[in-house]
Amino acid sequence: MNRLTWWKLALTVSAILLLVSCDGSNENTAGSGDTAVTPDNSTLNVFEWSGYELPEFWAQFADQHPDTNVDFSFFGEDAEAFAKLQTGYQTDLFHPCSSWWQLYVDNGLVQPLDESRLQNLKDIPESLLAYGRINGQLYFVPWEWGYESILVRTDKVDTIPTSWNDLWNPEYAGHVAIYDSGETQHVVGALVLGYDPYATTPEQNEAIVQKLTELKPNLLTYWTDYTEIVQLVASGDVWIAGNAWPDTLVLLQDEGVPVEYITPTEGRMGYVCGFGIPAKAQHVDLAYDYLNAVTSVDATTFLINEYGYGAANSQAIAGADPDTVALLQLNDSAILQSTIFYESVTPEQREIFVSDWDRVKAAP
Repeated sequence: MNRLTWWKLALTVSAILLLVSCDGSNENTAGSGDTAVTPDNSTLNVFEWSGYELPEFWAQFADQHPDTNVDFSFFGEDAEAFAKLQTGYQTDLFHPCSSWWQLYVDNGLVQPLDESRLQNLKDIPESLLAYGRINGQLYFVPWEWGYESILVRTDKVDTIPTSWNDLWNPEYAGHVAIYDSGETQHVVGALVLGYDPYATTPEQNEAIVQKLTELKPNLLTYWTDYTEIVQLVASGDVWIAGNAWPDTLVLLQDEGVPVEYITPTEGRMGYVCGFGIPAKAQHVDLAYDYLNAVTSVDATTFLINEYGYGAANSQAIAGADPDTVALLQLNDSAILQSTIFYESVTPEQREIFVSDWDRVKAAP
């Protein structure tokens, strides 16, 4: 059982035990740890991806505010987080990814940040901060970035792919899995056809649909969760995993599975995620202290070592496990510059991506 799965299980068990101790009450179901929550305690609410609640990420905050409870709630995808904040969901911090950041700003759901209160901002490269700057103001602090690329079972294939276009190689028929996401596959199709993924014409969108439909004979399945693709690759059913994340590579190598992570000629795809403070946050001062904790060198070093993601704080590389850094080329600025990061899209574009992807999956 990997650490991320263990923590998810531990969190679930803890929540069940707390419910039992409260005679079924659903109050205070998530907390920061050993201290019971009382009405007199301050509470910081954090809306987060599961797995990022680990205490090592916010240890500095816990030391600074020993009497403050950190109450985590979780979302499974960006669309879910956006929908909840649109309906008035109350939280003090949230952690979406960059392709959605513009939508939060346009809908008035997030407040501009006071950069003078962000202690580690000087250690975050401007190339990453630029994703969080919208209309000349910083709304989101980048925290982690990662790749999406092609993962290969090197013992199962004669030809190692070098391009996204190689997903269509008949040699891999029946043994390819790709991520089940309309936006992701739109970008893949656009890269293969030489288009700008975020400036495609209706004619180019049709060409992308056709190209993705032509991939179907090679597909075994669409994957939706990293634990699922890990199992499929480890079993040998999948030889080529499209859009694999860094933690997939790290886990499979730890398990002794012979895999290689490719740098396609078109570039790896990538994502940047980070923290924002909602427009209606109730504990803004605590939110800034939490931001300073999670962006600290200690927290971001732990991020690299635990999950194999790139940390926004550039100082974390020095203390990170050198094998992990080398394996994922986290200190290679050329790789970072050539990575095609997801960009903000309009609701109309997102609707097209979803509709086109539904057409692809429905095709024979």
